Amino acid sequence: MNSDDSTARRDREWLDADGNPIDEDHRGLVYDIRTLVDRRRALGIFGGVALTSLLAACGATDDTDASATPSSTGSSSPSAAPSASATTEAAASVPLDEVPDETAGPYPADGSNGIDVLDDSGIVRADIRSSFGSSTTVAEGVPLTIALTVRDAATGAALAGRGVYLWHCDRGGDYLLYSRGVENENYLRGVQETDANGTVTFTSIYPACYSGRWPHIHFEVYDDIATAVASGPIVKTSQIALPPETNDAVYATSGYEQSVRNASQVSLQSDNVFRDDGAVHQLATMSGSVTAGYTAALTIGV
Repeated sequence: MNSDDSTARRDREWLDADGNPIDEDHRGLVYDIRTLVDRRRALGIFGGVALTSLLAACGATDDTDASATPSSTGSSSPSAAPSASATTEAAASVPLDEVPDETAGPYPADGSNGIDVLDDSGIVRADIRSSFGSSTTVAEGVPLTIALTVRDAATGAALAGRGVYLWHCDRGGDYLLYSRGVENENYLRGVQETDANGTVTFTSIYPACYSGRWPHIHFEVYDDIATAVASGPIVKTSQIALPPETNDAVYATSGYEQSVRNASQVSLQSDNVFRDDGAVHQLATMSGSVTAGYTAALTIGV
C-alpha cells in the first residue's frame, strides 16, 4: 500500500457511524500516539523504541512496518560509536607518503658490495647485538630497540610477511665485516619478518655518529624473508634518522666520546642523505632514557 492509500485509510478510522469526522479530542490514545510518531519522524523529538513500545501496548496496528520507525540502533548512543580498535584500524588505513629511497652505503653486506651475510645461517633474528657463527662477540652501548612498521603508501594497509634487513655501525662508528679489526664480526645486522601489523622489532645498541654523517640506521625491505636471504630484488632501501635530543643524551655517556665531536660538525640540513627534506619521513620517534634504554619507532610507506 502506498502512502496516499495509507493516509486515506487512516482518515476513515476517525469517522462516526454517520460518516462525520470525530473531534480530535475524542479520538483516544491511539490517535494521540500516532500523532506523536508523525511529529517524531518530522522533528526527532522522541526515541523510536519508546513510541513503538507504547503503540504495541495500546494494541494499535498500522500498514507501516514497525521497522520504518528508527530504532535505537539508528539513534545516537554509546553502542553506535566506533570502537577504539575500529578507529585505530581506520587511521592506519590512510594513505601515507612513501619513504624516500636512499643509498645503502658502502657497507650493506647484501652481496652488492662483495660481502654477503644474508645467506648465512643465523641472520634471521631479533636480537642483533651479538655475532653469530664462529664469533659470539656482543656489541657494547646504550640499549636501543628499533621498531619499524611497513605500510602500503597508497592505502596505508599494514604489509605483513615482508622481509626487513637492518644494519648500522657500532659504538665506535665501525661497520662489522668491513672496518679494520672487525672484519670477522657480523653483529648489528639481522633479518626479520613483519608481523600482522607490518612491524619488525630489533634489539640493538645506539649507533655512533661517525665523521661526515648524521646518526642513522640502514634498512632494506623485501617481498618476504625467502627473497631477503637469497639477496633477491629489493622493494625499498632507505635510512632511519635519529633525533638530536637523544643523540646528545647518548653521546654524553662513556664509549661515545668521538661521537660528540662528529655530531657537532653535521646537521640534518647538511647531511648528504637527509638534507633534501630534513628527514621529515625518516626521523624516528623516540622513547626511553639512557639508563633504561631507548626505543626508536618509525612507520614507513613503500
